Amino acid sequence: MIELFNITKTFNAGKQNEFTALRGLSVSLDINQITALKGPSGSGKTTLLSIIACMARPTSGRMMFQGREITSLPERFLSEIRRKTFGFIFQSFNLIKGLSVLENTMIPAYPMGIKYRVIKERAMVLLEKLNIASKAHQRVEHLSGGEQQRTAMARALINEPAIVIADEPTAHLDTELAESFMYLISVLHAEGKTILIASHDPLVFEADIVHRVIELRDGEIRKERRTR
Repeated sequence: MIELFNITKTFNAGKQNEFTALRGLSVSLDINQITALKGPSGSGKTTLLSIIACMARPTSGRMMFQGREITSLPERFLSEIRRKTFGFIFQSFNLIKGLSVLENTMIPAYPMGIKYRVIKERAMVLLEKLNIASKAHQRVEHLSGGEQQRTAMARALINEPAIVIADEPTAHLDTELAESFMYLISVLHAEGKTILIASHDPLVFEADIVHRVIELRDGEIRKERRTR
């Protein structure tokens, strides 16, 4: 379980452009479920995901992960948790132009100290699974939106994370590709992954596979519902 207690996140504290993205937010997130964070732009969804994924620290409050308080851990320990536990699918995919699909997929595994051959084999298995292995040696800037999305998913899964985090993953996809993405999410959940998705797309938060929808506005949880 992931537990957050009275989390506040303020940017540019003490300056004229000070902005509080999260305001005393407390929530518990179940493992092995698909949870959708719903809300308009600026509601705090991305900031919340960043804190959950150990990519940012809260200004105040604390977070527990599987019964362990991790908010105050040194960065080197947070980095290890981040690499081993979380896989990230970003809104703009964040693929590196000039590199191939295979190379982009392999990058997050290099800091793990795994042999190159093992990383490559693992990457090719993922690309086969996501039906994009035929593009393995093609540069990512030449891919379609759907192909880039699947490459981003392969990259997110290369370290075999327990939790997959997706930030507005369907923002640049048409309806067919968005539905295809949600099908792949259902497959990951069936394999035992915990999924956290931030989205204002009804195709995401109204999907039958989603267990829980948490609505944010102005950095606070306004309401939530369990769908399964």
